[in-house]
Amino acid sequence: MNEHEMNIFWKKIVNTINDGLMFIGPEGSLLMVNKAFETLTGYTSKEAIGMSCEILDCDACEKIMQTDKKTAWCKLFEEGQQDMKKCRCLIKCKDGTFLPILKNASVLWDEDQTALGVVETLTDISELTKLDEKVHILSRQCDKENDFWGLVGKSPEMQNMFEMIRKAAQSNAPVIILGESGTGKELVANAIHLCGSRKNGAFIQLNCAALNEAVLESELFGHAKGAFTGAYSNRIGRFEAANHGDFFLDEIGDIPLSIQTKLLRVLESGQFERVGDISPIKVDVRIITATNRDLDELIDKNEFRQDLLFRINVIPIHLPPLRDRKEDIPLLINSFIHRLNMQTGKTINGLAHDTMEAFMDYHWPGNIRELKNAMEYSFVTTEGPLIQLDHLPKKIGTAQKAPLSPVLQLTADEALPSEKLQLIEALKQTNGNQTKAAKILNINRVTVWNRMRKYGLDLKKILSVH
Repeated sequence: MNEHEMNIFWKKIVNTINDGLMFIGPEGSLLMVNKAFETLTGYTSKEAIGMSCEILDCDACEKIMQTDKKTAWCKLFEEGQQDMKKCRCLIKCKDGTFLPILKNASVLWDEDQTALGVVETLTDISELTKLDEKVHILSRQCDKENDFWGLVGKSPEMQNMFEMIRKAAQSNAPVIILGESGTGKELVANAIHLCGSRKNGAFIQLNCAALNEAVLESELFGHAKGAFTGAYSNRIGRFEAANHGDFFLDEIGDIPLSIQTKLLRVLESGQFERVGDISPIKVDVRIITATNRDLDELIDKNEFRQDLLFRINVIPIHLPPLRDRKEDIPLLINSFIHRLNMQTGKTINGLAHDTMEAFMDYHWPGNIRELKNAMEYSFVTTEGPLIQLDHLPKKIGTAQKAPLSPVLQLTADEALPSEKLQLIEALKQTNGNQTKAAKILNINRVTVWNRMRKYGLDLKKILSVH
């Protein structure tokens, strides 16, 4: 085999490699790329060869590029410099998107120790990134028979919600999860993703209440290098990371109006620009939002856009508070005992009778989160085998049943559901004002109207009861 045939032979071998391969000359220009490089980056070999390697805008390269360029333009060409081994970074593709890769870079020297160039391999790890997120989600799920993707409950309210989750999961329409703090809105969002048509895509989440406006915008849409002080490298936003998957925005009611406008544009057009960039990026993302605030009230205060509410409130899912499904408390307790036994190495078998009564009598304003905290406290204070009354947090162990108000006493003989009783009481207290009643119950005004229709409540009859 002559030299020409050998070159053709090696070129065929290089093009069969699944990883991207490129050879960079001492001055920084691309001298050779393989087929996998073209597939990964979107650049053809004709476009790439002769261009600077800086077109890839690699995060790892920023750390080894020389700023003064008095010696070598890249630290890899300095004498004694070690090769770059298995560096995880982002590269910028031709269409402006960023691709997570695993990079290896080695300098090729001749017999006189003169650098001929750098050989770099690029391994696409985008699927690994998605798998990491999937493992994170699945690791949070319970391993018991009585759960639904981590949600525990056999009450009619929970069974109805599970059915609504199944239906919502098969749609691409936006879902909004409404419920009090601590009811498990994040678990519902996880369940929608895991049993839905986008389960093979990414599940990205963001708590909108925890960030200021500038940071929130960068988290949502990403930013270009140099977009603001401290933006030392390009960054993928959550929208871009959620492409072909689900994006869960918790506490949607806390988003500033300026960000709401940009969010509305993404929902309408399916595209956005990174902070500090003008290139539009198109994404296919299903939005799941959650809030414990009354969005109608925020709209009345000009703190939330009505058109944005119309966009996100396509499939509403209401989480019942724990006090409205107390028959699920024993199941939840068993779930927490099972988990805490594994975590602590203790052997707690259950609750004493009076302890269970205290749990059933308590109002649970903090819902499941408060129940979980109470169980964790009990595991600290008891050695087992049963959790006694004095092992509970003081406010739970000493709580007294709240007496029924006159309105509730009038209807107690009818054995009405607690949800209906609370609604009647709230409407009575507010003289029939549904918005104020919703605020008392910490639910949406539309929910008040739906429950009135569900229970066939007549406002005039309610207000006529003294």
